[in-house]
Amino acid sequence: MSERLPAGIEVSALLRQVQAEGGFGTIVARGDPDAGTVMVVLCDRGGDYRAYERMPSADGHRIWQCAKKQNAESPDEFPDWLKKRERQDSDLWIVELDIARGERFIGLTADD
Repeated sequence: MSERLPAGIEVSALLRQVQAEGGFGTIVARGDPDAGTVMVVLCDRGGDYRAYERMPSADGHRIWQCAKKQNAESPDEFPDWLKKRERQDSDLWIVELDIARGERFIGLTADD
């Protein structure tokens, strides 16, 4: 059996954790419930958007890394980038979590 949690269950768990802490979470795009990959978009009070994806590390594991940050001077660039990523990968789940210090929900600190 694989160590990997099915994407649909992982997304559901993230949403429940954030809501239990008083935040808001929503599914922006639904991918494959079992084999899909997960992108987590974090923000705080509807601003300062950051997108995290799991990337391969040197030791063979996949770790969360920031793939994109919202540019304050070009706010439309971030949602356009998300739409492009969604078109590129039909199995991609995009989940948005609006809560302070959202990185903690994917095992990171805000400085990572």
